[in-house]
Amino acid sequence: MQKITPFLWFDGKAEQAAKFYTTTFNNGKIRRISPISARFTLAGLDFIALNGGPQFKFTPAFSFFVICKTRQEIDRLWKKLIAGGMALMGLDKYPFSERFGWVQDKFGVSWQLNLEGRKQNIAPFLMFVGAQDGKAEAAIKFYSPLFRNSRIAKIVRYGAGEPRAEGTLKHARFSLHGQQFMAMDGGREHPFTFTPATSLFVSCKTQKEIDYFWKKLSAGGEKERCGWLKDKFGVSWQIIPSILSDLLGDEDEAKSNRAMQAMLKMRKLDIKQLKHAFQGFAKTAKKQKRPRADGYVVDSTQRQSC
Repeated sequence: MQKITPFLWFDGKAEQAAKFYTTTFNNGKIRRISPISARFTLAGLDFIALNGGPQFKFTPAFSFFVICKTRQEIDRLWKKLIAGGMALMGLDKYPFSERFGWVQDKFGVSWQLNLEGRKQNIAPFLMFVGAQDGKAEAAIKFYSPLFRNSRIAKIVRYGAGEPRAEGTLKHARFSLHGQQFMAMDGGREHPFTFTPATSLFVSCKTQKEIDYFWKKLSAGGEKERCGWLKDKFGVSWQIIPSILSDLLGDEDEAKSNRAMQAMLKMRKLDIKQLKHAFQGFAKTAKKQKRPRADGYVVDSTQRQSC
C-alpha cells in the first residue's frame, strides 16, 4: 500500500478531474468514486481527490513531474493538458532538457513534462518560493529521516557565474518510504506559495505511528483539525489512520456518522476514540450529551468538516 498519497482539493470537480487524468496518463485507473471524493492511479502513483469547496486554490508551488519516454508521448500529454489550461513554460528544448514543458491544466493542477527516454513516471515536485525560498535543502533533510526507506538521490547545485549563490541548491531528487519526490528553490518574486489545495496524505496503521508523524511533522508548524497539519515549510500533510475509510464508508449510516462526528472534534486523530464512536460506546457520549451547536457539520464544502 502506498504510504504517502497526493491529495487534491477541488471545488466540486473531483470526479471530472479523476476521469480526465485517468484517460490522459498511462495506466490510469479509477479505484473508487463517491459523491465527495475519488481515488485513482496514474502511471503507478495513487491520488485522492476531494470535492472540498472553493477555499483553496492550486498553485505551481506544488506540481507533478512527469517523465516521458518518447517525443510522441510528451507531445500527446501536452496537447491534452494544455486544453483549457495555460503554459507556465512552453513545450520546447531547454539547456537542461531536450524537450520540457510546464503546464497548468484546466483544473488548476500543474504538471512538468520532461523527455527522458524512460517509462512514464510521476513524482510530486515541491517548489520553495517567497518566504520559503532557500529552504528546499533543509526541507529534504527534515523529511528524509522521518520515513523508512528514504534517501537523497541527487542534488544539483548552482555553480560560479549562475543566477544564485554558488553552492546553493538548484534542484534535487529524493525518496520517502520508497516514493519519488523532487524539490527546488524557486525565488522570492513569485506571487504564490504552498496551499492546502495539495497536501500529502500519510496512511498510518497504528496510533503510535500517528503520534510519531503528527509530532515530527507539526514541529514548528501549525496543527489543524481532522488530522491536517502544516509543517514549518508551509507544506500541508494529513496524518490519517488507515482504518478511517472503513469506518466512514460503513454501510451502517448511524455508525459512520458517529465516527465522522468524533473525527470533526479532533486535531490529531485517535483510533481508539474513533472506534468507540463508531460502535456507539457510552465513553464518547459522556463528554457530549447534546449535539454540538458550534457549526461543525458534515459538509464537504467546509474545511472544518474535512
